[in-house]
Amino acid sequence: MTYQRTDRVADLLRAEIAELIQRRVKDPRIAGVTISTVEVSADLRHARVFYCVSGRDAEREEIATGLDQAKGFIKGQLGRRIHLRHTPDLQFIYDTSFDYADQIGQILRKLHDHD
Repeated sequence: MTYQRTDRVADLLRAEIAELIQRRVKDPRIAGVTISTVEVSADLRHARVFYCVSGRDAEREEIATGLDQAKGFIKGQLGRRIHLRHTPDLQFIYDTSFDYADQIGQILRKLHDHD
């Protein structure tokens, strides 16, 4: 399997967005957000940004709102940092895979405790 341009752009976007959220975005609602994966469309015009937050399930809606409000700033910064013909439109999506892995871990711990 070859490493496609979309994969390289997705990796670059993930690193840049993670750094922007950690160091440049000042919204306290999104402190501690981790960017897990970025999927980029074939034409590089759209990016689905998957994120997770540990231990803050009750605040998930506020976090989503904070990311949505920071989207314009993040896209503008990406346009300055990476040199693409078009800066992709960003869509932030909560990554449930970490929650699923945590549930599996809890089940395994319970099973181990019962033995």
